[in-house]
Amino acid sequence: MSTQNACQTATDRTLSTENRFYDRQDWQGGYRSLPDEYDYSIDDIDGEIPSELEGTLFRNGPGLLEVGDRPVHHPFDGDGMVCAIAFKDGRAHFKNRFVRTEGYIAEQKANKMLYRGVFGTQKSGGWWANAFDLKLKNIANTNVIYWGEKLLALGEAAEPHRLDPATLETIGKDDLNGLLQPGDAFSAHPRIDPCCEMDGGAPCLVNFSVKAGISSTITIYEFNPAGDLLRQHSHAIPGFAFLHDMAITPNYCIFFQNPVRFNPLPFVFGLRGAAECVAFDPSGTTKVVLIPRTPGNREVQILEAPSSFVFHHANAWEEEDKIYVDSIAYDSFPTVEPDADFRELDFDRVPAGQLWRLELSAGSKTVEHRVLESRCCEFPSLHPQNVGRNYRYVYIGAARAETGNAPLQGVLKLDLHSGERQLYSFAPRGFGSEPLFVPRPGGTAEDDGWVLVMVYDAAHDRSDIVILDAGNIDGEPVARLHLKHHVPYGLHGSFTSECFAKSNGL
Repeated sequence: MSTQNACQTATDRTLSTENRFYDRQDWQGGYRSLPDEYDYSIDDIDGEIPSELEGTLFRNGPGLLEVGDRPVHHPFDGDGMVCAIAFKDGRAHFKNRFVRTEGYIAEQKANKMLYRGVFGTQKSGGWWANAFDLKLKNIANTNVIYWGEKLLALGEAAEPHRLDPATLETIGKDDLNGLLQPGDAFSAHPRIDPCCEMDGGAPCLVNFSVKAGISSTITIYEFNPAGDLLRQHSHAIPGFAFLHDMAITPNYCIFFQNPVRFNPLPFVFGLRGAAECVAFDPSGTTKVVLIPRTPGNREVQILEAPSSFVFHHANAWEEEDKIYVDSIAYDSFPTVEPDADFRELDFDRVPAGQLWRLELSAGSKTVEHRVLESRCCEFPSLHPQNVGRNYRYVYIGAARAETGNAPLQGVLKLDLHSGERQLYSFAPRGFGSEPLFVPRPGGTAEDDGWVLVMVYDAAHDRSDIVILDAGNIDGEPVARLHLKHHVPYGLHGSFTSECFAKSNGL
């Protein structure tokens, strides 16, 4: 399984008889560890950084893809490394640091793997050395957010780690003012409601945790801008739930319960990682779980939708008596193979993500769906003021080719009203990641701003921070900031208008 799924002009060179727009060795170059930590002003720039762009882009992802001389089985098992790119007065500064989790510190000291990974990484010594060892490393490698004056590195199913936003030094695990107990999960996919009706129009952060089993329990948390807990409620739903993300509207938290089966025995007996024990059930249906954000008023509803597997949602909103949800959907779960090398991924054999829209009618319990974008795509982003509301523009990492699966090599802007598409490509030797929309201060149009994306440039073996004009994605980049090194393919990030840079300026 890979989230590096696949953009450029008609003059692009064809690199194979299969009409690919990339070279496999180029793509593999982005899957190398970055063991070093840097702190420097970015001086090598094509174009100009807009003077209005002020704040900090935080990115998280696996920075180490081996421990000692032993590689991880899947990049999702790699230790979290947070990057910060601070912008001010047309200048930029880069820094990166590993999250000093308990597991990272212990393994670096021992220079060998001491923990199993969710996605199949095993300690040396065979199954007997891994059997009945169910303790997993909190790798804090999935997302990073700044909220309530705290910078939090988030993992998939564990407590967050608090970092110093100016230095990225790890302060330690954060229990959110006593809310979380040791080992409690806190999702890596919070959503920010820009104008919460329950709080007089103030913004709030909404997140969740899930305890999966024969039945699964979902807990919803909502926080005010100071980081104080506003609301918390838990709900049990039948069946095993593999939940990576959620969507919100002013009234609902929305989850897609993917049609999968989980057999824990190979994990318990040391034969496989936990994610390798998840199997897609093609005969099942996707369950859409609607949890009211004001649970005293309504009950949880579960609707059946066409079978698919969803990691990420773009957005959701309510309109009259309908709820609409836009998501990246796969035909099946992209299985983690026990003996596979993720660097040798055969894109033709794994499903490609597409942008789907589901129209939900809670009253009649009906679900209709249509494909909004059939091109291979992942990591949707939109104007933050439109989260949970009807919206027009979405920005997605996309493949260069219109059909088939391939690495992400560009940014696709989709006008959901007119259907117009704009595509900026980094092909043939550039490989992208999650694009992030940043609004222009004082802007009024929904696409008035910039799209920031980190790109691995195989031609120079380095990564760039590319600034695109969100209103004209297929035009020339506003600026390309060339780093002094590569950054391994990351996962998620966020932008804050606070500029965290050195006290003496950039």
